This record gives sequence, C-alpha cells and structure tokens, in this order.
Amino acid sequence: MFDNTNIQFELLKKRAFNLRWASVSEGVIPLTAADPDFPSAPEIAEAISAFAKDKYYCYGAPEGMSDFKESIAHYFQTKRQVPVSPAFAFPVNSAAHGIYLTCQAFLQPGDEAIIFDPVDFLFRYSIEAVNAKAVTFAIPAGTNTVNFEAMEALITPRTKMICLCNPLNPTGKVFTKAELTQLANIVSKHGLLILSDEIWSDIVFEPAVFTSVASIDETIRQQTITITGFSKSYGLAGLRIGAVIAHNQKHFQQLMDASLHYSTVNGVSVLSQVAATAALNQCDYWLKGFVNHLSVMKNLVVNELNTIPGFKCIAPEGCYVAFTNITQTNLSSQAIYELLLNEAKVAVVPGLKQWFGEGAEGHIRMSFATSEVVVREAMQRVKGVMGA
Repeated sequence: MFDNTNIQFELLKKRAFNLRWASVSEGVIPLTAADPDFPSAPEIAEAISAFAKDKYYCYGAPEGMSDFKESIAHYFQTKRQVPVSPAFAFPVNSAAHGIYLTCQAFLQPGDEAIIFDPVDFLFRYSIEAVNAKAVTFAIPAGTNTVNFEAMEALITPRTKMICLCNPLNPTGKVFTKAELTQLANIVSKHGLLILSDEIWSDIVFEPAVFTSVASIDETIRQQTITITGFSKSYGLAGLRIGAVIAHNQKHFQQLMDASLHYSTVNGVSVLSQVAATAALNQCDYWLKGFVNHLSVMKNLVVNELNTIPGFKCIAPEGCYVAFTNITQTNLSSQAIYELLLNEAKVAVVPGLKQWFGEGAEGHIRMSFATSEVVVREAMQRVKGVMGA
C-alpha cells in the first residue's frame, strides 16, 4: 500500500504544490512540505463520490455537519481520553486557519502569547496578524525533558495564551504526560488559555506515547482549545479541512463569532467534511499501515543522515520530518539548502526564521512521507554531494 508502485508521480507533478512536486523543476525530489506522496484511503473518495451523486450541494450548517461533529467527538473520547461534546466541535478551513481563528478570538492588540522555538511559522504569523506579540520559549531538538518553570518566567500581565504544538514540528518531540501536567499547572495558576495544535498526534513512533493536554484533568480542559486536521494523517491537504474543539459554551461561542460562519462569509465545504468523517470512521487501518511505513522510513533516513560528514539527526518521536543539525559543515541552512537543490536535485526546507524561528538556524528539515525508493534515491544524492 505504501510502496513506489502506489505513487502516481505524474499526477503529483500536476497537483502537488506548496514546495512539492508541482513546484520544483523536473528531476528534483521534494522532501519539503509535510504532505504524503501516497493517495488517500479509497473509502474517502468513495464517500465523496456517494455524496456528490445526489447532485445537491447546499449550504451546510454553520457549526458543521452533525456526522462530522460526532466523529470528531468520538475520536477524542476513544483515542485521546478527552470527553468532547459534539456541540463544541466544529470544522474550519484547515488546522492552520484554526490556529489563526483561535488567536483572533482570544487575543487583543498588545496581548502576548508564548510559542516554542523552533516551531512552525503559523503560530507567530497568527499571533502577529491580530496585533499581539509572540514570545519565544526555546526547546532545542533533542531536549529530553522540558522544564516549563523556565517558561513561567516569561509570563507577564499581558500574557494570555500558551501555544502548544504536540508533537512538535519541526523537531518531532512528543511531550510526556509529566511535562504536560507541569505545563497545565502553570497555565491554571496564571489563568491562561492553551492553544493545543494536535495535527500530528496520529504520527507518533514507539516507544513515545501521545497525551492530549485536555486529558490531564477537567480544570485544564476548560482552559484548552484543541486544534487538529487531516492533511498529515490522511493526505487531505487540498480539501482544506480541520477542526477546532472547545470545552464550554463560552469558548465555543467566541470561536464561532470570530469565524464568521453564521454570516456565510466563511465556512467549510460539505464535501471536505464528508471526506474527514470517512477518514475518522473508516480509515483507521490505512493510518496504522501508514505509521508503520513511516517508522521504517524514519529509521532509514536518520541512519543515512548520520553517515554524512557534518550532519547530525536526532530521531523524531513524532511527525514525519527529520530535523538535521548541519552546523559542523560550517555552512548556513540556506547554503546547504541551495547546495542540495542545485547539486543533488533534492529540495529540503532550510532552518530559517521565516519557517521555524531563530532556533532553527543550523538545521534543515526533510519530509520522509514517501516511498522507500524515493527516500533511498534522495539519500544517495545527498551523500554524493556531501562527500559521504
């Protein structure tokens, strides 16, 4: 299911944008945006087709289709041990938009929100887009245990939110229950809100175990907004579908008011909700197979990268990206990116502030959500250029 014969490269070269196959020159292997090369599970296409055959494409309910809301609630209740009311779960136009929407709903100009460094740029972007300030807390790659007491020192009277990315993109760290309990205690002590981005929560490699911060206890659950999506786990990036989960009526209403869903200015495609519902209800077997494949690819990529002079890659606990320290090459992240693109014909993501924050400099990120054939070819090219 996850070998090279199941990848339609000609379709990817026409459809896979966002730094991927349709965005790079012919002959370049893009290990860039974290989006799988594999086609999604067949049940998803079947569900979309079945819905479309009725030929009615009406406006959906502003707060989301009932089947979608119920599937989200069931997922969190059974897989994350988080009691979720379907009434407080609603679809958004991607998890990225869910991050922005939460910042829009709960931050005012001049407020502060703490983000990790490095972390995906969407956190800083969303905070600054609503004229608030992003305050960074360093969590370098390979950090075994995070002492959140150091983060507590960053809290000021202006601090309103802690942005938790778990698993952490780009380093692949999965936070332990003990770490999250410490974080929850600090958040409760200061009366803050947690924005918990859990889009990567299905992509976790043994022996790491994912814990949703909202599962810690009822107190922290009431102070948490959880965001998830379906692009990483099920390959639905182009359908632009994510979910935001509140745990009380007040938070739900703030989010819905900010969303403009009631006015139809914004909203989520009903076909996208049908696809996500099918993914959650019918495609667990596909996801398990995908994670098993990714576990093998992780080991392959990490082992290969660590044979390259000047490269050091710590195996990710989650996410299907390898975050590699290249400081011993004496080249910048941008220089390594350009060298690999021009000489090896392999596209990676450089550790620039615009992508992941200042803590990413001296690193490059590679996605390994592809076949073993593609991974081995890419590693061979990189090793050839870097003198391994």
